[in-house]
Amino acid sequence: MSTSMTKGSPLKLMLQFALPLLMGNLLQQTYNIIDAAIVGQILGADALASVGSSSSVQFLVLGFCIGCCAGFGVPVARYFGAGDHRTMRNYIFNGAVLTAIIAAILMIACSLSCGQILHLLSVPDDIFGNAYVYLIVIFIGIPFTLLYNYLSSILRSVGDSRTPFLFLGFSAVLNIFLDLFCIIVLKWGCMGAAIATITAQAISGILCFFYIRGKMQLLRLEKENMIVQKDAVKELLGMGLPMGFQFSITAIGSMVMQAANNGLGSIYVSAFTAAMRIKQFLLCPFDAIGTAASVFCSQNLGARQADRIKKGALEATIAGCIYGFSAGLILIFFGRPLSMIFLSKNATAVLDASAKYLRCLGFFFGILGILNVCRMVTQGLGYSGRAIFSGVMEMIGRVIVSVGFVGTMGYTAICFADQAAWIAASCYIGPTCIWCIRRSIKLLEGKQA
Repeated sequence: MSTSMTKGSPLKLMLQFALPLLMGNLLQQTYNIIDAAIVGQILGADALASVGSSSSVQFLVLGFCIGCCAGFGVPVARYFGAGDHRTMRNYIFNGAVLTAIIAAILMIACSLSCGQILHLLSVPDDIFGNAYVYLIVIFIGIPFTLLYNYLSSILRSVGDSRTPFLFLGFSAVLNIFLDLFCIIVLKWGCMGAAIATITAQAISGILCFFYIRGKMQLLRLEKENMIVQKDAVKELLGMGLPMGFQFSITAIGSMVMQAANNGLGSIYVSAFTAAMRIKQFLLCPFDAIGTAASVFCSQNLGARQADRIKKGALEATIAGCIYGFSAGLILIFFGRPLSMIFLSKNATAVLDASAKYLRCLGFFFGILGILNVCRMVTQGLGYSGRAIFSGVMEMIGRVIVSVGFVGTMGYTAICFADQAAWIAASCYIGPTCIWCIRRSIKLLEGKQA
């Protein structure tokens, strides 16, 4: 069911939109957590390290996919807000063609270079074999990841965040059973965990496809829409690629950070893996609020509602910061108990290292309210090229700390690399977002005059 966000209370509309998206993100992270918990508790700390040793490169590749799909949805939201449904459907088809091409290229390139990637990440020899098997399956499943993310992005562009959540919820439950079946019954080890994850993503994407085809008349393509249009492709790439590269550039810094951490030994790899799962879970509300703000601003840009853009961006930023400070307290005081989801209480050294990482994050978590909302609003207003530099700033922050300080400060430097990245990126994207909002309002007022 499509929903217009051009009338009504901005905060209420964004929260209503964000709630199913948040639940979907939490479910996705829940089955990631369960996946890691099953691996860590059943297969051991070394297997957990194998699964987590390549998390940064997964974020690089899969983040590029997610960013591109989100970018392809921005023009769709704008034309939906403007009421131009024919052009909207043209863009949906052209976005689907681009998504298929990107899926094929990434799957082939990443699968062929899987071994070299793990060597670049300095994955220890004792976990290299399992890490390779896990990562190659994830890479082979890239088309399924793109299928779900593109179709869910289209649904969200027209205000429907509920349907992707329902399908993702079903696949999350399925993933839990597949994890247990593949690891315990079939004894496929780390490969089984990857197969379960990819299968769950494939099913959620297929469900989205059949729902759109059968229930969403608004999004159903006719023969006249199925034409590759140069202008549409150019605009879609202009939105999608910068958003994809922003994720990837951010991930490059994370790869440098993870490579530095991997060099410290398996204890810190296991600790980092457990802590990252918890961090990613608590990041979900930021993603939901940011995406809601992006869709809200994009629809209102198409509808030429200048005042609503400004009000919506401000209210979303405040909501993000309030959540960030609250989540930070959880990380500070409950980091160690949360780490025990993945690790035995006997793994004292690993638990101590994981708790330290989370505690250090907690003091700075509120900054992400500014960073995520301002970045997504900037993208939603059509300034993806400017938003990409926030990813560059994140990369620079992580690289400086990882390369410059891990050698002397060890794991303590790893514990502060994310914070350096967040501060650097926020100092750029905050003023940039304000400029983009003011410019968009000025352009709208000029057109109305």
